[in-house]
Amino acid sequence: MKSSLVVYEYLSAADWFVFILILALTFGAAIYGHAIKGKNKGGVLEYMLMGRKLTLPMFVATLTATWYGGIFGVNEITFNYGIFNFITQGVFWYIAYIIFALFIVRKISKYDSVTLPELTGKMFGPKSAKTAAVFTFFYIMPIAYVLSIGMFLNMVLGISTLHGMIFGALFTCLYSAWGGFRAVVFSEIVQFVVMCSAVLIVVLFSVHAFGGISFLRAELPASHFSLTGGNSVLSTIIWGFIALATLVDPSFYQRCFAAKSTEVARKGILISTVIWICFDICTTLGALYARAVIPQGEPAYAYFFYAVQLLPVGLKGFFVAGILAIILSTLDSFMFIASNTLSYDFLRNKFKNVVLTNRIAMFAVSALCIALALLFKGSFKTIWLTLGSYMAACLLIPMLFGYVRPGKISDKLFCFSSITSALLMTLWAVTAKYHFELDGFYIGLLTSIIILSVSLIYGKQNAKSVNNL
Repeated sequence: MKSSLVVYEYLSAADWFVFILILALTFGAAIYGHAIKGKNKGGVLEYMLMGRKLTLPMFVATLTATWYGGIFGVNEITFNYGIFNFITQGVFWYIAYIIFALFIVRKISKYDSVTLPELTGKMFGPKSAKTAAVFTFFYIMPIAYVLSIGMFLNMVLGISTLHGMIFGALFTCLYSAWGGFRAVVFSEIVQFVVMCSAVLIVVLFSVHAFGGISFLRAELPASHFSLTGGNSVLSTIIWGFIALATLVDPSFYQRCFAAKSTEVARKGILISTVIWICFDICTTLGALYARAVIPQGEPAYAYFFYAVQLLPVGLKGFFVAGILAIILSTLDSFMFIASNTLSYDFLRNKFKNVVLTNRIAMFAVSALCIALALLFKGSFKTIWLTLGSYMAACLLIPMLFGYVRPGKISDKLFCFSSITSALLMTLWAVTAKYHFELDGFYIGLLTSIIILSVSLIYGKQNAKSVNNL
């Protein structure tokens, strides 16, 4: 198989027909969702949370689909490090999902919030809400997914990645801004079915063409079957902590806030976890076959090129549509939440029309994502590690303290802990050449734990002193 190719030259008329048909079904679903909303014609709650009427099937489809936009980044990690990807991008996250479903969902339901920063404000205070909004905005910005859509259009149409990012982001903004969360959810129902089917088809045809695990073991380096993939234990463990950022992930909170009930949210996350496990097995196996068959391929692109050459006419178009569905399902959700953060959490008191502000903000977010994708030089691993590290190290511990010991952390303490952790992480990164090698994430996490623990212990001692007087 070729390690590089112009994809559109491999697509027949039948493939283009299938691709365009699925694209039409996706946007037809968004239009249908908008048409059936009935009397709920406006309002912030309808636009941002679909009026809190998300049923279990819709919840599962939209949450599952939202989580996989960085397909090229995941494939790149598998291509380079093997099942290390399944551990760091899969197993660690499943644990976090289950924790969220069993312990977090019921705790947040009583606050009746619209966004994660608003929830933070109700738990700790107004300054905490603004602090959380800053971290949320930079964490949820779909930088990796704008990059993914650019890479996709580069491979399929042959245009530059930069132009692909611009066209893809603009296209996503138009339908998301028009229909709000309802358009996002209904389009993701179609995307969910297509993306899951596409990755499964690649595995089935791979096994048929080359054989099973014995073929992979014979063709791949031994390190590809190591849990660490040749990486250090510390660099592997850090992904476990980053996975815990799920406990403060805005997209999880948005779906829970939009669910018809707490039980829908809890069951939905658990069902989605099972689907994610199956999906990750398929993408990991597919990328391993790509590495085995095209070892000289470009890591981020190899899986895509491999599948296009492997599949027969008709299914090529279905697979290409599936990859686009994977990217769009995350890009539109993250773009929407980032614009919600700007319009609702930052600008709500300055501009009365939150919906209009949200629509304008979406285009501003797109431009910023493109600029940052260029700044990160197109590295998925760097994007995820950087943004995920700050969110997990700076917000995770204060939020968990708030759930476990409600009312014990003040507004000022929350802000001090989060901001100090972020500053020390940044300082550690800037002065990297002057100290021993340790990821700044651990510095931020340790800072957060020390500040909050000392404050709580000191507070208890003061309380005892007062009681003894």
